[in-house]
Amino acid sequence: MNKPRGRDLGLDFPGIAGPNNAITDVPGVEVGYCTVIEGEGPLVPGQGPVRTGITAILPKGRDPKPRPVWAGAYALNGNGEMTGTHWINDGGYLVGPVCITNTHSVGIVHHAAVRWIIETYKEQWGEEHLWAMPVVAETYDGVLNDINGQHLTEHHALEALRTAAPGPIMEGNVGGGTGMICYEFKGGTGSSSRRVTIEGQNFTVAALVQANHGRRPWFTVLGVPVGQHLTEDALMSSHELGSIIVVLATDIPMMPHQLTRLAKRAAIGIGRGGTPGGNNSGDIFLAFSVANAMPISQFNKAFLSFDWVNDEQCDPIYLAAVESVEEAVVNSLLAADDMTTLRPAGHVCRAIDHDRLVGLLRQHGRCT
Repeated sequence: MNKPRGRDLGLDFPGIAGPNNAITDVPGVEVGYCTVIEGEGPLVPGQGPVRTGITAILPKGRDPKPRPVWAGAYALNGNGEMTGTHWINDGGYLVGPVCITNTHSVGIVHHAAVRWIIETYKEQWGEEHLWAMPVVAETYDGVLNDINGQHLTEHHALEALRTAAPGPIMEGNVGGGTGMICYEFKGGTGSSSRRVTIEGQNFTVAALVQANHGRRPWFTVLGVPVGQHLTEDALMSSHELGSIIVVLATDIPMMPHQLTRLAKRAAIGIGRGGTPGGNNSGDIFLAFSVANAMPISQFNKAFLSFDWVNDEQCDPIYLAAVESVEEAVVNSLLAADDMTTLRPAGHVCRAIDHDRLVGLLRQHGRCT
């Protein structure tokens, strides 16, 4: 049963959300998961328990032909991994899926994503010398999961890719977010979207996050320092052990350098939640646009035309990104469920108490 999200609880998030209030509000974007929860009891390295998974985003859905999506990436703090960003920085686009998993499963997920590209686009990969460079990002789930056991397989990754679909998405303990911790509460996967109108045309900016960052005293919701009040059951590490991956999607036509600038705004979105971007936190962001659809360069003409938004119109786009990221992090927390820690053993990583959060925000006029 899905838990209520921030807006369901009356949290006063600004902006107008799309129908799903999720990254799938961007036309064509699909999201799938594989969630692996196996075993109980104390940690036996290599045997479990296992609490991990994979999140798969298809920027172009089930398009039968490979098409680039224009993209930009930014690392606020680079203590983490996101593959494919060298070419995004140089070429300005990506082809294929975006996947998010745990730190020690990047390799197998990348392998599976390459397999998916080759099998999905057999004709094109058979005609030309093409190489697949999918985007795979990670955060560390070793407090709640036997991460060193490397339990995820190619099958798991392909399942996440096969199950990708449009419409409402699951949040919390799901996919790559299964074993994640956020502000010392149970964290995970979250999403949100915003509608943007430019010269009478309606567009969407949306975020999906894998939230595994922050310390409890920093935690802020809608400007209220709730972490200073919700102090019970904090895991009380002296420093951050996690990270956050943010994927921003839009149907606004934007140049790659504009998308890099958009990706940078994710830093402001997570900053609204209180994090300073700690030393051990891999805060890495990707932004892509599904506009300007065209074949990959090997099958395209010599001279190309390209629509892009005037930079003078970008302020509401940036604001939409910031607001979407802020809300997505909170949604990840609200959807999560308690989980017992493995290292250190026997503690419980609690999901945030909805009633107490709402009560605090009402005291400050930030919840209806």
